[in-house]
Amino acid sequence: MPVLVFYLWILSLIKLLCFILAFSAISLSVAAEEDGRSLPPSKEQIQFSFAPIVEKVAPGVVNIYTQTKVRDRRMAPLFDDPFFRRFFNDFGFQFNKPRTRQHNSLGSGVIVQQDGLIVTNNHVIEGADTIKVVLTDRREFSASIAAVDEKSDIAFLKINVGDETLPFLKLKDSDNLKVGDLVLAIGNPFGVGQTVTTGIVSGLARTIGGKAQYSSFIQTDAAINPGNSGGALVSIDGYLVGVNTAIFSKTGGSLGIGFAVPSNLIRALMKSLGAGTFLRPWLGLVSQMVTTDIAESLKLERPIGVLVNLVHKKSEGFRAGIRTGDLILRVNEHEIINPGDLEYRIATMGVGQNVNIYLVRDGQFKKLALTLALPPEQPLRDLTRLTGEQPLAGALIGNLSPALAIEINQNPFNEGVVIVDVARNSHGKKLGFRENDIILSINGKKMSLVEEVVEALNATPKNWKIAFNRRNRTHNLVVRN
Repeated sequence: MPVLVFYLWILSLIKLLCFILAFSAISLSVAAEEDGRSLPPSKEQIQFSFAPIVEKVAPGVVNIYTQTKVRDRRMAPLFDDPFFRRFFNDFGFQFNKPRTRQHNSLGSGVIVQQDGLIVTNNHVIEGADTIKVVLTDRREFSASIAAVDEKSDIAFLKINVGDETLPFLKLKDSDNLKVGDLVLAIGNPFGVGQTVTTGIVSGLARTIGGKAQYSSFIQTDAAINPGNSGGALVSIDGYLVGVNTAIFSKTGGSLGIGFAVPSNLIRALMKSLGAGTFLRPWLGLVSQMVTTDIAESLKLERPIGVLVNLVHKKSEGFRAGIRTGDLILRVNEHEIINPGDLEYRIATMGVGQNVNIYLVRDGQFKKLALTLALPPEQPLRDLTRLTGEQPLAGALIGNLSPALAIEINQNPFNEGVVIVDVARNSHGKKLGFRENDIILSINGKKMSLVEEVVEALNATPKNWKIAFNRRNRTHNLVVRN
């Protein structure tokens, strides 16, 4: 009998404990529901992971190693004097002998075609003598440069994989990105090996300093460090949305402010790879950002768009009706924020594409339709290498057109005869002429075409008086025959 009572007592205690636990769980659930939160209903929700996405995209991201030979001379100032240099060399001392050292650097890249086409940053491979690409499976390939675009800091490499097809990343429409979207950054920071970091899109259409001309970068707080350059910025569904290119940092490490070139610009560059050079549509405008003061003077509700300061008369923009003083608000459905944003929008569209420009002129809204075209080559460049006994001997000159000007990083609004190249150790080089100098006049006569320069130089006067423009400053050179 006592044993039965004891078992009944134990059973009652267990029931009481179960009641207390059930009551506590109900209380916790009610409390959680009251502040908008609830407990995970399943184990799968607790085990959320980016691993499936990383497993899918990581093989398409590669490590890039470059080697550059640097020649330098290390000597005391005393031995830089021609007298002492000759004296010591006569005794067999080679104080001024150049020394060659090897400079190694690293970066990342993304396979964008199964045949081995890789996109990276231009600054990753710039000046490199050899380029090596290492895949995630540790195979190594020598890479050649397929194309380089300094204006966007993008370069394309090619590796020979024979008939093999490599894993590659498909490009997504970067215009569909929203601030707050989750993204992954994949690269090789500090050479530690392939690394994955996660973050969100912190901003769009960002402007940063540096060589890149187009200011419409994706900003992210995913950790990006040295060595990540050229790596992939990947959307949460496994597509390439950008190529990591720069960070804002005072220490060299990640501060949570990284920038990537949008995939839409990468796609536009890839489309023109077969032409041997990047084919860029040209609108032919010089514009400025609308400030608060300008917005108030134009009676705008907020600063928006760009104000046109100059239109080239040979451009498609001029033919379509764009004029100085117009306020460009949109290109197709895309709102324009600054001049770099306008250039980016035009650059991401192909030659021959039809676009609509929405602008305001004299308080009236207008819609202009135009077909994007290459910058015109008018007049023809007529490249000519100058020879003979004259001050410009060794210089390669050409007629400036918008096409040639953009090709050699000149102002496309400049006209006249430009020096494209100066041969080493030539007479022109010794007199100080440089690439991009514009010849204004020879012996007081204005020079507009290559044939005029050739004719003037063949006159062989007693003295030469040559006026030329360098970086918007006029210089005069007098050479006695």
